[in-house]
Amino acid sequence: MGAATALALTGCTVGGGPAPLKGVVSTADRSKVSGAITVLTNRVDQVNSGQLKKYAAEFNRLYPKVKVNFEGFVDYEGEVGKRLAKGDYGDVLLIPDNVPTDQWPRYFASLGNSRELSDTFDYIDYGTIDERVYGIAGVGIASGLVYNKAVWAKAGITDWPTTPDLFIADLKAIKEKTQSIPYYTNYHDGWPLRQWSDAIGVPTCDNTARDRLARTASPWTPGMDLFEIDSLLYRVVHEKLTESEPQATDWELSKKLIGTGHVATMELGSWAISQLRDAARAAGGNPDDIGFMPLPVQRDGHFCTVVQPDYKFAVNVHSPNQEAARAWLEWYITRSGSAGADESISSVRGAKLPATLQPLDDRAVRMIPQTREQLAKVDEIDRAAGIGLDAPDYRRRLVDLASGSVQGDLNSYFADLNRRWGKARQAAG
Repeated sequence: MGAATALALTGCTVGGGPAPLKGVVSTADRSKVSGAITVLTNRVDQVNSGQLKKYAAEFNRLYPKVKVNFEGFVDYEGEVGKRLAKGDYGDVLLIPDNVPTDQWPRYFASLGNSRELSDTFDYIDYGTIDERVYGIAGVGIASGLVYNKAVWAKAGITDWPTTPDLFIADLKAIKEKTQSIPYYTNYHDGWPLRQWSDAIGVPTCDNTARDRLARTASPWTPGMDLFEIDSLLYRVVHEKLTESEPQATDWELSKKLIGTGHVATMELGSWAISQLRDAARAAGGNPDDIGFMPLPVQRDGHFCTVVQPDYKFAVNVHSPNQEAARAWLEWYITRSGSAGADESISSVRGAKLPATLQPLDDRAVRMIPQTREQLAKVDEIDRAAGIGLDAPDYRRRLVDLASGSVQGDLNSYFADLNRRWGKARQAAG
């Protein structure tokens, strides 16, 4: 990444690599590492395609005595949550988001000291308790918009919009000059709507924006991140620049639609790029048409994007083959090349951006992480307010208001959100 990048990604080289990392694999003698391990994954597509088996074959060149098996889950959070409760959750897994941090030591083995591992990996603090690391992210995710470059070009748009007004104007041009749906909400599946919360910190280009919510009485006021983010979504729907029936959207279909140019734009993290490219290829479209841009807002003349980790890999604390499990975890993150193949941001310091995200570097987009000192308090306030920043329902309500399917207006809705947040914050102290 370029000098403008805020993350300090320097150090390790991905590829053949050094000896196993201190704190992850305790022995440098690979011939002594043996056993059969089961890896739980949300990448059902890679289980079905055989891609993960190909990675395992490469892994066996370094660790010939380790047998790697895979189990894929479509509903990863729900199914693996049940497996955790039963004590049957493989040897290597992704930490489900719904597992409280203070329970990590109950389920997962410590992978080493955070100060040591942060020399090699980014996002270490996201998987750390009291300087002990229980989870290491495989990739980082940038917040922003995925778009079909060919559709935008057909509408005569040659540059990223720098303001919400320009973004709305661009979507209107797409509606007028092409046959594409300018923006797709993915209202029905819901979870894509919560992706907008990943942009907290973008309008202000502030790496403490999420923490500041703990000290903010009214987050939905002009100039605040949530006001700017949710106002943009409301405007897109209110201006009738989306699908005609949000309640009938379909996530799997949307990948095909944007891949073939029937949809122009969606708000999703950079994790989605590889899936959309694959969908385009499978549907006869051009995967190179899939692009990625920051949200249409600048601070001091710069675009910003929040970068945060995807799922964190962990080792079952009860695994009988922990050394083999640690070896797979370390190899997969640092040497498999999976991050690059998935067009993702590797969590290994010093790794290059994938080609599809290189425009972020070329345009000196500021890539900012988010501090987490007040995470527990923000979550407490959010729960008490009954809003759900990381759930789809409150933005579904926003879309309903914007489309006119329910009575109300944006100002009243924001006032209600502020009232609930302020009351919960005051109660939290």
